[in-house]
Amino acid sequence: MQQILDYIKTNEQRFLDELFELLRIPSVSADSKYKQDVARAAEFIKTKLIEAGADKVEVCPTAGHPIVYGEKIIDPKKPTVVVYGHYDVQPADPVNLWTTPPFEPVVRNGKIYARGSCDDKGQVYMHIKAFELMMRTNSLPCNVRFMIEGEEEVGSANLGDWIKANKSRLTGDIILISDTSIVANDIPSIEAGLRGLSYVEVEVTGPNRDLHSGVYGGAVANPIQVLCEMIASMKDENQHITIPGFYDKVLELSKTEREDLNRTPFDLDEYKKDLGVEDVRGEKGYTTLERTGIRPTLELNGIWGGYTGEGSKTVLPSKAFAKISMRLVPNQSSDEITKLFADHFKKIAPKSVKVEVRPHHGGEPVVTPTDSVAFKAASMAMEQTFGKKPIPTRGGGSIPIVALFEKELGLKSVLMGFGLDSDLIHSPNENYGLFNFYKGIETIPLFFKNFVELNGK
Repeated sequence: MQQILDYIKTNEQRFLDELFELLRIPSVSADSKYKQDVARAAEFIKTKLIEAGADKVEVCPTAGHPIVYGEKIIDPKKPTVVVYGHYDVQPADPVNLWTTPPFEPVVRNGKIYARGSCDDKGQVYMHIKAFELMMRTNSLPCNVRFMIEGEEEVGSANLGDWIKANKSRLTGDIILISDTSIVANDIPSIEAGLRGLSYVEVEVTGPNRDLHSGVYGGAVANPIQVLCEMIASMKDENQHITIPGFYDKVLELSKTEREDLNRTPFDLDEYKKDLGVEDVRGEKGYTTLERTGIRPTLELNGIWGGYTGEGSKTVLPSKAFAKISMRLVPNQSSDEITKLFADHFKKIAPKSVKVEVRPHHGGEPVVTPTDSVAFKAASMAMEQTFGKKPIPTRGGGSIPIVALFEKELGLKSVLMGFGLDSDLIHSPNENYGLFNFYKGIETIPLFFKNFVELNGK
């Protein structure tokens, strides 16, 4: 342990400076104008893996953005840990709400402020530096493979094909992922489950052109209003989703399992204060922890149509659009839910409009075993560095490729993240604590050590 701490202390400023270089690259995978920047970020990751001591490092092209692969095989007979992460980031919009520019990282109050600082560049870079530490101190106890992609924020559309084509070099014993959070800096935790995702875009069309709202208003259906009414109808007064069949396959937790989940330290008043809301709202009969961890949801992510520029324009628009995400729980299928949504949306549309549903991407929910060697190794590592045994939690977000890894590679995953729910990922002023960044670099080598020892190799 002391060797780890000494190496981090000696190199902590360099680690931070290198991370800042990566954070300055606007690797926004969703926007084609940043394509060269995404490629530049991939090259940066490749360079740093080589410098850290990895072999066979390459930037692998896909039909979209590239995947960075690298490995260090010290002994084929030893266990192999496959490290997954992503170097792409969410768009920074709305940029005007950032206190400092999103791609000019700064440290304020012990936190790194930049797009991608937590999700997932900061957490990916912990692994590269932890690997460097193990190589420089001659303490790497097993084999390691790195698979760092550039499309996680847009659904990992090409990762599946790449994995199928590269199974021979992705053999391993466990997938290690740091793209999740802990309860608090003094309450370590490991996520033992993630929700799945169905993401769609809808289009509602009324008249064949934009109309004068005075001449036609009141006589022709307004697509924006129709869209709002259709979306509003998808939840009842108890915030229960009204799409027929939506809950048919939902895995219900037992009373004991729900009680265990609700033992997770949680202060509702602090939660509301942090969000600046007077009260919470969600499905009746469930706590906030249950609503965000074990229950499916339907959320409106964006809505637009008509005139939204400066000043006024009295228009009755021809079209209205919305982006909608549904988080899924075990036993729900993203393909099935997407079809249920599309069928229902078309069925409830009045004859005065035409509708179209365009699926974007999806992923399956997962539950990871808490009694596995890998989970125990992660738990022991966190207990060694935090001084407390981590508690298992259920994550509300989605990492679609976790289910993909199990299906295609037959490998389970350990979700050993170090972020906080308050890190504002996907929002303006995303941040990542210096404590968390360095704590991750400290903890990861201990996971490797424990994983090998528990495997008896």
